[in-house]
Amino acid sequence: MAETNNKVKFGLSNVHIAKITEADGEITYGTPFPMPGAVGLTAEPEGDTTPFYADNIKYYIAVANNGYTGDLEIAMTPEEFLTQILGQEKDTNGALFESSDDVNARFALMGEIEGDAKKRRFIYYDCTATRPSAEMNTVEESKEPQTDTISITMAPRSSDKVIKAVIEPSEENQEVYNTFFTKVYEKNAVAGV
Repeated sequence: MAETNNKVKFGLSNVHIAKITEADGEITYGTPFPMPGAVGLTAEPEGDTTPFYADNIKYYIAVANNGYTGDLEIAMTPEEFLTQILGQEKDTNGALFESSDDVNARFALMGEIEGDAKKRRFIYYDCTATRPSAEMNTVEESKEPQTDTISITMAPRSSDKVIKAVIEPSEENQEVYNTFFTKVYEKNAVAGV
């Protein structure tokens, strides 16, 4: 039976974050945690195109792939992201403190996009984020939910320059696909390893 490929994509869900720890040039990832309430994710390519002219034509064109920059819009930024990634501190009363001395951590950003045939899962391997911008308004005639927007830079991973990976389910990779959000996916991974 022939596999059906997606013709379109829509619907962001299952956003997860895995904190990066780097020691002696080796990157390890923490256990992914969910970022519920995903509204949208934009990812604009970063990098220049440099043409080289010879023989009165564009003889060679060099393209630099420096990753992406974009925004993650979510219903409300989870505490786990604020503390683990943005470095905020929680006191004994449960209050979160933001300080100019907070140290941001790098992370992997994972998620899922629906398609007309299959759900596609993706990962950006080396991300940094700004503090979320938030909008707060008084309630007028209807209660309009307000969202948080986090600006994210998705860079090439320092260890091997990998930026992202995308996987769609198939008969061959179903087990790996099913466990995608339990551990950061690496090239040629097998389920449970």
